[in-house]
Order: sequence, then structure tokens, then C-alpha cells
Amino acid sequence: MTSFSRTISLRSSFGVQRRVLRALLMREVITRFGRHNLGALWLMCEPMLYTVGIATLWSFSGLQGSSSIPIVAFAVTGYSTVLMWRNAASRCTDALEQNKQLLFHRNVRAIDVFLTRIAIELGGATCSFVMLSVFLMFIGWLPPPVDLGEVVFGWLMMAWLATGIALSIGAGTAFSNVVERLWHPAAYLLFPLSGAAFMVDWIPADLRKYVLLVPMVHGTEMIREGWFGNVVRTYYSVRYMAAWSLLLSLLGMYLQWEAGRRVEI
Repeated sequence: MTSFSRTISLRSSFGVQRRVLRALLMREVITRFGRHNLGALWLMCEPMLYTVGIATLWSFSGLQGSSSIPIVAFAVTGYSTVLMWRNAASRCTDALEQNKQLLFHRNVRAIDVFLTRIAIELGGATCSFVMLSVFLMFIGWLPPPVDLGEVVFGWLMMAWLATGIALSIGAGTAFSNVVERLWHPAAYLLFPLSGAAFMVDWIPADLRKYVLLVPMVHGTEMIREGWFGNVVRTYYSVRYMAAWSLLLSLLGMYLQWEAGRRVEI
């Protein structure tokens, strides 16, 4: 086969893959939200309502004095990241079982099913975070980010970590439903440990090393440093978070490949 033929074949394969993912994406959106525009709009509104609800509760709880940044801004920059990794993983549980018939199509693979659901959750959380941030900046409740590049980088790192978690948990449920049963309580336990409700600087010095074992903490600290600058003192390691994200991504890729083979057999 000549190099020209290989190029055409590769381009054709990418075209088929793009159409498959687009079809699965449309199918998933219609299945979840219906064919009406308001249904699809709920994809962004749902995370926004959760975040606003948490921010409101924190505002009325009198926690403002414990932070050097506005409590609403603190809640938005923290809880938005939780919705990303928690929802992505939760939506991927039992995904293969619910879409088992699709895997008998030649061009549909297990990874396509997972990536579709992950893309929907990451896209919804991102749009929600952007829209809510812009609105809060417009009304003066949220200061503009000091370093937008660092905020974007931190968000992308959280998205990578969320993808790895979702792939691992989602593919794991194809082997045993115990994974799904364990994930839901684990997600609730990880929420207070993820850094969404605290800054590492608030933790006693001798306990910080244990808190920093949770990879989500590093992404949350990174986003807050980029948004608030020197107003807050942050602790994070890009290498540590990248190592976790890579490990979970590789584990998830292997598990989804094995899970796809099991379903096909």
C-alpha cells in the first residue's frame, strides 16, 4: 500500500469515527433530554442550579469570615469541578449494559459509548462554569481571573482526571455491579476531600501531606490560584495530578477494551 493510499484510508477512518461519535452524541442527548431545545438547555442549567444552590447555602451559613475571598466565588470555583468528575463517572456506570445492542455494529466500540457520555458531562459542566462565572462577574459577585491561562489549564487537568475516573469506573461496572455500588458512596466521601469546600492552607501543616494525596485537590487549588492570584496561598503539584490522570486513563482504556470484548463475546 502506498503512502497516498494509507493517507486516504486513515482519513476515511477518522471520518467514520467522527460520524459515529456524532451519531452517539445526538442519540444520548435525545434519550436524556428529548427533542426539545429546553431539554438540551438543561444540560447546562442543571450544574448551574447545583452550584448556585451550594453557593447560597454557604452564604447563609456565615462562612464568609473563614475565607479571604467572597464565599460565592469560593463555592463556584470549587463545586463546579466536583460536578465534572462526579457526574462524568456516574453517567458512565452501566453505560455498556444500557448500550449493549450498539456494540454489534461494526464501527461502534465500547470507547465510543464512554467518550460520548464523558463529552456530554464535561461540556455541560464547562458551559455551566463559564456562563455562571460571566454572570457573577457582570453583577460584581465574582472578580475577574488574575491568570486566565492558569484557570484554563487547571480546568483541563481536571477534565483529564475526570475522564480517567469515568473510564475506569464505567468499564469496571461491566465486570461487576459492585463497582457501581461502591462508587456512589465513594463519590460522596470524596466531595469533602476534593478541596471544593476548603483551601489546603487552612489545614494544619502536619495534615496537608495527607490531604494532597487526593488528586482532585491539586486541580482545585490550581484553578483558585489562577482566579484569585496572591489573595490565596495554594499547594499543588502538576506532576502528581498528571501521574494520577495518566494512570487512570491507561487503566480505563485497558478495562474498556476488555469490557468491550466481553460484551461482544
